[in-house]
Amino acid sequence: MSETDQRSSEESATNNERDGLSGEYDPESVEPVWQQRWVENETYAYQGDLDTQYAIDTPPPTVSGDLHMGHLYGLTLMDFVARFKRMYGDDVYFPFGYDDNGIASERLTERELGINHGDFTRREFQDKCRDVCKDYEAEFTDDVQSLAISIDWDNTYKTISPQVQRTSQLSFLDLYDKGREYQQRAPTIWCPDCETAISQVEQEDLDKQTKFNDIAFELVEAGDGETDQETFTISTTRPELLPACVSVFVHPDDEANQHLVGGTARVPLFGQEVPILEDDRVDLETGSGLVMCCTFGDQTDIEWYQAHDLDLRIAIDESGTMTDLADDYEGMTTVDAREAIIEDLDETGYLLESRDHEHTVQVHERCDEEVEYLVTEQWYVEILDKKEEYLEAGRQIDWHPEKMFTRYKHWIEGLEWDWCISRQRDSGIPFPVWYCEECDETVTADRDALPVDPIEDEPPVDACPACGHDEFAAETDVFDTWATSSLTPLVNTGWDWDTETEKLTMDKPELYPMNLRPQGHDIISFWLFHTIVKCYEHTGEAPFQDVIIHGMVLDENREAMSKSKGNVIPPREVIQKYPIDATRYWTASASIGDDFPYRENALEAGERLLQKLWNASRLVDQLTEDVDRSILAEQKPESELADIDRWFLAKLDETVDALTERFNNYEFAKARDELRTFFWSTFCDDYLEIAKQRLAGDGDDSTEYALLRAHNTFLKLWAPLLPHVTEELYQHLYDGEESLHRQDWPEPAGYDADLAAGETAMEVIGALRRYKTENGLPLNEPLAAVDIYGHVGGFTDAIADVMHVEQTETFDEEPAVTTEISDVDLDYSLVGPEFGSEVGAIDDAIESGAFEVDGETLRVADGEFELDDEMFEIEKSRTYSGEGQMIETERAVVIVR
Repeated sequence: MSETDQRSSEESATNNERDGLSGEYDPESVEPVWQQRWVENETYAYQGDLDTQYAIDTPPPTVSGDLHMGHLYGLTLMDFVARFKRMYGDDVYFPFGYDDNGIASERLTERELGINHGDFTRREFQDKCRDVCKDYEAEFTDDVQSLAISIDWDNTYKTISPQVQRTSQLSFLDLYDKGREYQQRAPTIWCPDCETAISQVEQEDLDKQTKFNDIAFELVEAGDGETDQETFTISTTRPELLPACVSVFVHPDDEANQHLVGGTARVPLFGQEVPILEDDRVDLETGSGLVMCCTFGDQTDIEWYQAHDLDLRIAIDESGTMTDLADDYEGMTTVDAREAIIEDLDETGYLLESRDHEHTVQVHERCDEEVEYLVTEQWYVEILDKKEEYLEAGRQIDWHPEKMFTRYKHWIEGLEWDWCISRQRDSGIPFPVWYCEECDETVTADRDALPVDPIEDEPPVDACPACGHDEFAAETDVFDTWATSSLTPLVNTGWDWDTETEKLTMDKPELYPMNLRPQGHDIISFWLFHTIVKCYEHTGEAPFQDVIIHGMVLDENREAMSKSKGNVIPPREVIQKYPIDATRYWTASASIGDDFPYRENALEAGERLLQKLWNASRLVDQLTEDVDRSILAEQKPESELADIDRWFLAKLDETVDALTERFNNYEFAKARDELRTFFWSTFCDDYLEIAKQRLAGDGDDSTEYALLRAHNTFLKLWAPLLPHVTEELYQHLYDGEESLHRQDWPEPAGYDADLAAGETAMEVIGALRRYKTENGLPLNEPLAAVDIYGHVGGFTDAIADVMHVEQTETFDEEPAVTTEISDVDLDYSLVGPEFGSEVGAIDDAIESGAFEVDGETLRVADGEFELDDEMFEIEKSRTYSGEGQMIETERAVVIVR
């Protein structure tokens, strides 16, 4: 937008009372002005001094690229809540964070600068990461601000900042002192591409095409000592693990191979002899029923290794390269070794068959690299012993939708590993730990000194407290990203160590537990679970009261967006083409928890609504041009309101009640649709037309008040969803000294009216409007006489005024209407199997009228055939034989004479 355009728009936003509303709504000029004004005026700042607080535990996005549609959707949903709660009277704490410590940021830096982390010291590389992330964060901040997300930018954090590093290291020390953390050399889930340990939660299933290979193992000795059998068959997709084979297993129920148990076998090509054992974890349905155990191919291998005290043979190193244990295949990648070993097995006659096979493998979710299981030394948080406690903590939270608790529950029930929190990376928060070089005693940092980097900083002691040695080795590993991002509730509440009391305290204890955790369903096992674990361990309670789990944005064909499919839609393209408010209107269309498609027609519907709101507001402005808007400061008594005005305000009360409940329950889709229907149909189509009639001429105090009260209320009800257009209109019509988004949420005024009669009256008006349109009559064409059969109470005059009816009569009873059966629809999926070849006779009898309906039974052909109610549906027609044309609504019958 040019400087001239911006000045013009800003003048419009500050001097609106001079000009009134004119022309069409121009979101391109209006929206940037208000986004800037809200930030400058600190409209969304956390006050810290109100009676009630509402804290949102916002997800810190990974700093690894651009804003995507998931960000747009998730952030907008959070903003609906923040804006509503702020108007509802809560002091809203709505922070923003960036997750800039982790492998994603590390790889972004390497890609952006064309460098490798191994060429620098950790401190040097971390500085480079922060420089790169800083640029991306600034761009991301601009993008988020352009969506009108009402974040308090003064409460922004970064997961690599010194304060968050301190919080993360404090968490480690607290859990360590409580005995909830331990270090162990054990089988670890390992990513060869990233060259780091990962946790169970970081794995994903991936379907891969491979070869299923039947390999002959030489039988050295059978279990019973006597056999003529020379070989047996092992089926495997991973022949590169043959050098790591340490045993063969047979299922206890496998009678055909039971004689092998207790014997030994020789591994082809590599020659090691291994025992043949039995275990009920063998899958009898796969391959030959005999399975080799290697250290390690999968979780079952680990279980067998531990349960049967097997040898340890490491054939694959941290980079996914074959070790010297692989003999001639040393130095090859696992993929190359697999091909070479298959060729050699074939040449030596050990390969019996190799066939195509599709199976599911575990990959690292960051890079899609197939994981390995290596024996390494890592730090763990103990979680398996408290699975039931974490489940109970989850039960204390209100889940929206409720079904998402099941995903949380299933994740916990399926846990098989403690949480591995150490990573072999450069970009991350260091463990505050040193080790005695003599006795390996662990020395932890003093809390007052945090954050520390053991590589750069000295330990807090001069000599080992266990042996007195004075040389120490620094821990070089860093924390798992989730070990830090799981602390966001504690980061936002200022959780820290108080040196005077020597206790962990919070600067903002009023915010804990936080009111809301909003997030996607794809990270329930990542962020949500780990946050509950960490915060429960530190505070003894769940970290938030409510959770809303939203779905994913799909393409128009309801497929997940991905770069590989070429169906990714950048948010910038969307918000350049459509108003932000229209985009927000679209995001409100999905029920919480459901995936939903991106459809341009939905954004176009949002544009139409913005223009409808603008045009309706222009009309309200014109109809009340000379009215002092301060009349809204006091509520008008019912006795001073006309029946139709009092009815509409009572109906508005009902809508306010319903919308308030919807927003409190995070039912944005229902709130949006109910508000649109009432605003567009009842207010714009019906009441505004009535108001125009009543205000033609000398005006009417009752209608002027009701019209302004309703319009003012509509702006507030729409405000959480459509912040720009409502702010612009509010400042134009009501000259607010403070932002609309700092106004009080509407409350029912308590007006009493015959709502049913008013509803019927609106139906009659709608029916007469359709009558005129269908008959080519102008809406202001007079109608001579209209008879209304239905309860319209005191609204007869309003009907006559708005629809220009010269004579109106009302009746309580129905007119003389004849009801006849016009057709009978049969459900042939039920009738056919029941009556077979006689279906034709049934059709003919119905066609000739030879049938009757007796209660819920259809009797056909003088009762020869009887059909139950589920087999048929009756269509009826109603005929009016009197003077005039009959129009029916849900509640009334209207006769135009």
